[in-house]
Amino acid sequence: MFNKRFTWKKTSLICISIPAIFLLLATQIAFTQPITAIPSHADGIYKTGEKISWQIAVTGEYSSVHAVVKENDAKVLWEGTVKLTNRKATLETSLDKPGMILTSLSLKPKDKKSRLLLGAAIEPFKIPVSAPRPADFDSFWNSKIRKLKAIPANPVLTAADSGTPDVEYSKITMDNINASHVYGQIAKPNKEGKFPAILIVQWAGVYGLPKRNVINPAKQGWLTLNIMAHDLPFDKPAEFYKTANSTTHKHYTSIGNDSRETSYFLRMFLGCYRAADYLTEHPDWDGKTLVVTGTSQGGMQGFATAGLHPSITGMLVNVPAGCDTTGPWIGRSVAWPNWKYSTQGKDEKNVMETSRYFDAVNFAYNIHCPALVAIGMLDQTATPAGILAAFNQIKGPKEAVLMINSPHQNKNNSQAPWRERSSIWFNTLLKGEPAPVNK
Repeated sequence: MFNKRFTWKKTSLICISIPAIFLLLATQIAFTQPITAIPSHADGIYKTGEKISWQIAVTGEYSSVHAVVKENDAKVLWEGTVKLTNRKATLETSLDKPGMILTSLSLKPKDKKSRLLLGAAIEPFKIPVSAPRPADFDSFWNSKIRKLKAIPANPVLTAADSGTPDVEYSKITMDNINASHVYGQIAKPNKEGKFPAILIVQWAGVYGLPKRNVINPAKQGWLTLNIMAHDLPFDKPAEFYKTANSTTHKHYTSIGNDSRETSYFLRMFLGCYRAADYLTEHPDWDGKTLVVTGTSQGGMQGFATAGLHPSITGMLVNVPAGCDTTGPWIGRSVAWPNWKYSTQGKDEKNVMETSRYFDAVNFAYNIHCPALVAIGMLDQTATPAGILAAFNQIKGPKEAVLMINSPHQNKNNSQAPWRERSSIWFNTLLKGEPAPVNK
């Protein structure tokens, strides 16, 4: 039996051949890629100091696998060759503090085609923030909300065809700070009554909004508002957004990012607040339920909206970006929008200080409503350690959905747990019932 130990400080890996029973386990996996692995804990969650292991299997005539084991996708704990016996081996590691492990396996170093990522969460609900909250965080945002409220919303609605007699649909434009606007679309059931409301905010990029974003929830019974993240109309031809993305909105996350007064996200987050305000004033709102939801950049906006607007009664977000922007200060990987590496020639100190006022972590301290947060354990865009640091600061009832096989995108149906839990939450909240929080 091959038995060799590699050590790095308090973290160790053991590469050994595995028993024949693994053949029975392996038959449960469809070998659609050259490397597969089964974790010792199906949910990927471990205690500090506990052995973390994966049973590896490789198709083809290979004698070894290249492995890179990282703490929080930043600090390399071990890198080397895992020898195979009969194309199988066991990889082991551990971590002596709360955090995330991301392991990359490949048939050759830097061979992305054969790469397999493996994730593990070590006492995830104890992962701390990387920096204290700015002392003037609340006063800063309160001053900006006062500035916003001094500007009349001036909502302009333009009725349009919903494509179904069951739904009433309109385009909407409202005024925002600095002579900017909130553009969006709104839909509701085409009948008399009061309805729970949902605000849908968008992931990153420059693109238009399809009607289905609001039509489908309205069919279910929601008063639904879906807004653009940008000061742009939502229903232009694709070429319009392609041009904006390469000109005025190129690298938009870096625009004004060396000052909290000029950051691109200031207008974006206040636009979310204005949209939530509009829903609370809508004559068809039931006055009880107001949910904000979004994915990635939309998740970041969800944290900001729930942390700023007192009428939000539920936050449901998937792989939220913008969490724990100062993570690199303590050796965590950087999360989108990558403030630390998006200075564009500006002073990094100013950029990083600005990031703290737009960090989802710091909005989380003010979130008292029920929250459902989905985390991809393989996510290298919205990094899981940062999301969990933000999740852990939420004050209200909360539920985390740790998706062991999910990167940032829904690869191979890896985000099915989010769809399942969010569907249950939405259906329950739609009925006016308490959030079905799994603790």
